[in-house]
Amino acid sequence: MTLIMALVWGSGVVVTADTRATAGPIYGEERKIYPIYLTVGNEELDLAVVAGAGNSALIKQGAQLIRRTYIEWFRSVGNKVRNPTEDESLRIVEGIEKALIEKYASLRNAGIDPSVELLLATITSEGKPLLYVFDSNGIANPMHEVPGYAILGMGRITGAQLLLSLLGYDPRRAANWDHSVFPVFVIDMVSQVDPTVSSFTDPLSSVYIRYDKESGKVVMGPMRVESFKEAKEAVEKRVKAIRKLWELIELTSEDEVLKYLEELMEKHKVK
Repeated sequence: MTLIMALVWGSGVVVTADTRATAGPIYGEERKIYPIYLTVGNEELDLAVVAGAGNSALIKQGAQLIRRTYIEWFRSVGNKVRNPTEDESLRIVEGIEKALIEKYASLRNAGIDPSVELLLATITSEGKPLLYVFDSNGIANPMHEVPGYAILGMGRITGAQLLLSLLGYDPRRAANWDHSVFPVFVIDMVSQVDPTVSSFTDPLSSVYIRYDKESGKVVMGPMRVESFKEAKEAVEKRVKAIRKLWELIELTSEDEVLKYLEELMEKHKVK
C-alpha cells in the first residue's frame, strides 16, 4: 500500500512518500514520486512533482501523461524557459483531467477498474503553489487552499489524517516549521501501526518544489542526506517529548502545563 503526503509549505509544496509496495502477501520497495522537469541547454526547468497511489502501471502512465502535457505547453509558448502562469497552469490541469477521464473511461469499458489516485504539485511563474489530486475517475480536486494538503494511500485512514488533525496542521501556521521533520514524523508514526506503510528510509522520496524569491525561479530538489539524518533524529526526540508531556500533565494538570507552554512560546515569540 502507500502513504503519500503533499503539504503546502511557505512558497512551495513538499511531497513525501513511504517506499513500500505490496502485491498480496509480498512486500517490496519502490519510489512513488516523479519530478517533472525539462533540460534546456545547460538549464533545468523545474515544473512539477507527481506522485500516485494504487495501480503501479497506471501511476507511471499518469506521470508520463502529465510530463507530455507539460512538454506540449512548453512547445506552445515557443520553448521559452519559464514556468506556466496561473492561467496556463489551470489549462494544463484541465488538459490532464480530460486525458485521464478519457483513459479511465476506456479502461472501464474494457472491464478494468482504474484503481489509482494521482497527485500534482506545481508552482506558477507568479510564485503561487498549486496542489491537485486526480481521483480514479480522472477528476481534478484543488487542494492548495483548502485544506492546504493532500494525503494518498491506505495510510491516510490508518493514522495520517488523524495526526494532521491532532497536530493542527495549517499552511499558515506551518510556514516556519521544519518541512523535513513533519512529514517524516507522520509517515514513521503510521508505519508503526500499519504494516503496509514503511518508515521513511529514502531521502529521494521527499521532494520540495518552491518559488525562490532571490532568483525569481521555481526550484525543486530531494531531501539532502544530512537533512534526512537530522529529521530521523528529530522524530525520535519529538516522540519522547510528546510522551514526556503526557506524563507531565498526569503529574500536574492540563491548566498548569498549558500555562507553562504559553509562557515558553511567548518567550520565543511564537504566535
